This record gives sequence, structure tokens and C-alpha cells, in this order.
Amino acid sequence: MRKIPYPPLLVAAAVLASPMTGCVTGGLSKSGLELQAFQKKEFACSKKTAFASTLSVFQDLGYIVKSASLETGLIAAASPTKNVLFMGSHMSNTEATAFIEEFTPTKSSIRLNFVNVAESSSGYGMKARSDKPIEAAPPYENAFAKIQEAIFVRTKSQ
Repeated sequence: MRKIPYPPLLVAAAVLASPMTGCVTGGLSKSGLELQAFQKKEFACSKKTAFASTLSVFQDLGYIVKSASLETGLIAAASPTKNVLFMGSHMSNTEATAFIEEFTPTKSSIRLNFVNVAESSSGYGMKARSDKPIEAAPPYENAFAKIQEAIFVRTKSQ
């Protein structure tokens, strides 16, 4: 019978390699059209009004605006980060983006995207990040209702 040299080394290599193997799962469970059904909405207002209303609503919802450009119609924002210290650091927040597009001077569309972000790090320097798109309609419906209100206020005060 042949003896395998250094069996502890082989076991250690297998244990260290095991976290690197596995299958990748996840991703979006809905098609682009299914997502657009509740992530995108058209409004009877200018791009400037839609942009200002969306920016204002993000701030009202407690998001910190990271970047915004009326020219491109893009807004990027993130909620405050929650941090839990237990066997390392575990942080989570929600990131939001908006794309405002003008069809005519009095008709614009807004597409929102919300993503839950979770990050963790251990005392040994290992870090992990998980981004999970929010695919449920209620958060989008809530945001669009508030945007509609903000657009109404802006258009009636002009």
C-alpha cells in the first residue's frame, strides 16, 4: 500500500480551497420589462421639474445624494449606513439611482433602482460585499407617490 506524503498538508489545502469553490447563484429573478413595469413612470412635467422633485424626495426619504447631473438625468444616492460590531464589522444600507429622461418639454419619465448593500469584514482582513436589487414593487410605488406629490407642488407654484 502506497503512503501519501504529508496528509496534513493535503487536508489543509482542501480546507483552504473549499470557500473558493461553489456555484454562483442569485441575479435578477425578473426580466427587464417586468422590472420597468414598477421601476419606471411617466409624468406630465419638464425634465427639470422631474429632476428637482426626485432629488428632493430622495433627501426627504433620508438618502445622502452622492452625485446628480441634470444634463445626464442621473442621480445616485445612498441611505445612511447601519453598522453592527459582532465578530467583525457588518454594515448595510440601500443605494438608489434615478434616471430622468425628457420626451417632450412637458413629458418626462423617471426610472428608479434600489439595491440593498451588505458589507462585512473580519479581524483577519477578510472582506465581503453583497448587492441585492430590490425587486418588490412597494418601495418604488411609495417613492413614485412622493415624487408625484413633489411634482404637483412644483407645477402648481409656478
